[in-house]
This record gives sequence, structure tokens and C-alpha cells, in this order.
Amino acid sequence: MVEGTAVGVFNVSGALHAIEAKCTHVGGPLEQGVVSGTVVTCPWHGSQFDLTSGAVRRGPANRPVRSFPVRAEGVSLIVELP
Repeated sequence: MVEGTAVGVFNVSGALHAIEAKCTHVGGPLEQGVVSGTVVTCPWHGSQFDLTSGAVRRGPANRPVRSFPVRAEGVSLIVELP
């Protein structure tokens, strides 16, 4: 949780990506989804989202999730919310 927003942070080959962790279809937990390359699949109904932008890659979701800048500082992760 970052300032009341559920955020999933994913490490893809050393590159960090942060997206809103609730699927826009019915709120599935994206942080529990399967990651393949830069795509995460919602464990509830199979919607897929691009980790780099939050864009929908496959429905049933039809709205993107928000993506956020993220960086590592020592042992901390810094996620920038708008």
C-alpha cells in the first residue's frame, strides 16, 4: 500500500515496474498474477496488463491500470504517486 493505493511492484530482468494492484475488471489481485515478460495476468479472470504502461493486453478488463515511476534506494523502493 502506498498512500492508500494498492501497488504491485515487479522486477523484470532487473527493471522495476509499479502498477495499481487491482484489476480493473472486478478488482482481482494483480500482485498475485503470473508474469510473462512485461505482462501480468490477473489470477481471477485472466485479464492481462502491460507492466510498463498499465495498458490492457487482453480482457475481459477494458480499462488500463495506473502505472507509477518506481526506483530502488538502498533496501527501499520509492513509488511516486501522482
